[in-house]
Amino acid sequence: MPNYRRPHVSGGTYFITQVTYQRVPWLCSDIGKKALREAIAKVREKYPFSIEAFVLLPDHFHGLWTLPPDDPDFSVRLRLIKTYVTKHYAQELGINRAVYRSRQKRRESNLWQRRCWEHLIRNERDFAHHCDYIHDNPVRHRLCKHPQDWQYSSIHRFIAQGIYPRDWGKDGRKEKPQGIWDE
Repeated sequence: MPNYRRPHVSGGTYFITQVTYQRVPWLCSDIGKKALREAIAKVREKYPFSIEAFVLLPDHFHGLWTLPPDDPDFSVRLRLIKTYVTKHYAQELGINRAVYRSRQKRRESNLWQRRCWEHLIRNERDFAHHCDYIHDNPVRHRLCKHPQDWQYSSIHRFIAQGIYPRDWGKDGRKEKPQGIWDE
């Protein structure tokens, strides 16, 4: 059995990718957006974290999350978010995908992939590269022509705060950080 080792750094910033089960594109539906937004808010009440950057795509999301200084456990937050969505919205979402025996044994549903991708942000350059990757992701997946065209993205906050210029990303792709898994 594999031994998945994840870094646990109190106050760390993590790049997270979570994919839907069999890449079913339900996340950008009205119910999907409501479910995820509500789940994140509920989890943040008990397990606070800040969302530095975020993009929601039909079958996955990317985020940069910073944990409190005394807390190293990002995985409990993601697990609780997934559990909340499943528990409160699975019926309403009505995803029609078979749940295989191995998933049934673990009491897993047909909404989320079992594991997530995470990367501990090492420095400012790594942080900037992952922000760029997050914001350019809808263009990479051919969901829009320019990053600003995708409404489910923190790029709009970055532009409003002057972190990115208004025309960010319109002149071509940004550099892809090393070790990104998303396809």
